[in-house]
Amino acid sequence: MGRALAEAYPDAHCELDFSSPLELLVATILSAQCTDKRVNEVTPVLFGRYRSAADYAGADRAEVEDVIRSTGFFRAKTNSLLKLGAALLERYDGEVPNRLEDLVTLPGVGRKTANVVLGNAFGVPGITVDTHFGRLSRRFGWTTEVDPVKVEHEVGALFPKKDWTVLSHRLIWHGRRTCHSRKPACGACAVAQWCPSFGLGPTDPKVAEKLLKSPRQVAETL
Repeated sequence: MGRALAEAYPDAHCELDFSSPLELLVATILSAQCTDKRVNEVTPVLFGRYRSAADYAGADRAEVEDVIRSTGFFRAKTNSLLKLGAALLERYDGEVPNRLEDLVTLPGVGRKTANVVLGNAFGVPGITVDTHFGRLSRRFGWTTEVDPVKVEHEVGALFPKKDWTVLSHRLIWHGRRTCHSRKPACGACAVAQWCPSFGLGPTDPKVAEKLLKSPRQVAETL
């Protein structure tokens, strides 16, 4: 199944725009309960104004709220960003740490966010258990766990550590494009022949193909 997903999504990658660990950390915090597309629309202005941990630590709350308002929960997210900047300055000389145990101590940062940053900004393998990853892992029979940390450990044991980050991207891409929550496109799925959940959605290829989301459709809902 892993090989088939690799063939189906050879270009799978993080769909948040960033150019530094700090930018990715901020973008991932903003992505909570928000689409990647919306975050990517907001971050050019945000990253243009706030380029360092010190900038966030000293930012005007109202200004940050105004910039990120459309991402939802903007007051809580602003609070996290201001506290994040202060914590990075106080504990890590303004730099984003590259260890999981350090990242998860930062305001607004949990294991999922930490693994996104580790895998995509630092090249440190990590599994990102978002809603897509959790759903597909259970559908594929890779785990029966619901707790994200337990899912992370069980699935991680099935694959080489070096593949964890790209595996996360492939499952997330597959969840967004094919294995939908309510009506998976089973008849057009790259891993259908091995999937114990085959049949949850339409198995007729022509019917299933209509459920596939194009890159443009995915971009509109990221």
